[in-house]
Amino acid sequence: MIREGQIGQSPAVRGVAAPRASWLAPALAVAVLAAMLFALAVGSVAVPLTQILRGVSGLSRDEVATRILFDTRLPRILLAGSVGAMLAIAGLASQTLFRNPLATPSIIGVSNGAALGAVIGGLLGTRIGGFSYEMSAGLSVLGGFGTTGLVYALGRRGPYYGNTLLLAGIAIAALCSALTTACLYLAGERLQSIVFWLMGGLWQANWRQVSLVAPLALAGLATMVVWSRDLNAALLGERSARDVGLDLPRLQLRLLALIAVLTSVAVCVSGVIGFVGLIVPHLLRLIAGADHRRLILPVALAGALLLIVADTAARTLASPAEIPVGIFTAVTGAPVFLWMLQKRRPAGAP
Repeated sequence: MIREGQIGQSPAVRGVAAPRASWLAPALAVAVLAAMLFALAVGSVAVPLTQILRGVSGLSRDEVATRILFDTRLPRILLAGSVGAMLAIAGLASQTLFRNPLATPSIIGVSNGAALGAVIGGLLGTRIGGFSYEMSAGLSVLGGFGTTGLVYALGRRGPYYGNTLLLAGIAIAALCSALTTACLYLAGERLQSIVFWLMGGLWQANWRQVSLVAPLALAGLATMVVWSRDLNAALLGERSARDVGLDLPRLQLRLLALIAVLTSVAVCVSGVIGFVGLIVPHLLRLIAGADHRRLILPVALAGALLLIVADTAARTLASPAEIPVGIFTAVTGAPVFLWMLQKRRPAGAP
């Protein structure tokens, strides 16, 4: 671990740090709560705020509204927030691992491997005798972990660990995408449901998923907070990090494992949802600076906020039909990201 003060004035951190922005985390927390209340209220059946408050306090006698709130909407909202936080944390970990603000879990093949596993699970379920969500979920996690292990095994053989890992991840991600396309070609009657799942969505949310994913999101957040000083030191580069006592290869391996866990489980329960892990850490770093000690919590809250809002829009804008939330995040995320790139363009650049 890096001791207090060893990296507090490091050029890598000081040079890109923004004003302290101590208001950011409380503001995002309030925004998340407001988004949750709004998401509870809107839908095919509108539920007034007073009805929501009575339901939360246990005073409501409307059984239909209570079932809508607590059996359908609340688990979906909590799952959206948890998945959004996990994807944002995994994106921040990826950008720190490669010291590249454009890095995401998909760049090392984790998302692609998890998606491939889920598609294979769907095909096997059809062949064996019916689609099994548990089989797809299990193979999704297995695919994400397997891809990560393969990328690590290939990356550690190169002379420059970070660069070799990145290149190996790009190659494995392309291979997984090709295999997924081949599986879709063989999907037959399952094609529509598998493609819809790959677009990303939370329509299957339930309390069992929440009980698995929410604690994992909190554990991922806590782990990143514990590592925050080491993550700051990793921004210095290999030689400088070694000079301040950081075992950088060990930290890189731990980050890779954390990315694999968070991303694989997120893909398992929600399909492939893009841009959250790219945009949120990138934008929050512009606001709060690169110091992980004050960046990690806002990133998690902003990821939760983004996916709650996106999922609410996805299930209400075309009601009673539902837009896959992955399409929604991609359509809205790409212009935002392009705008951020323009904002970061150096003065005088063409």
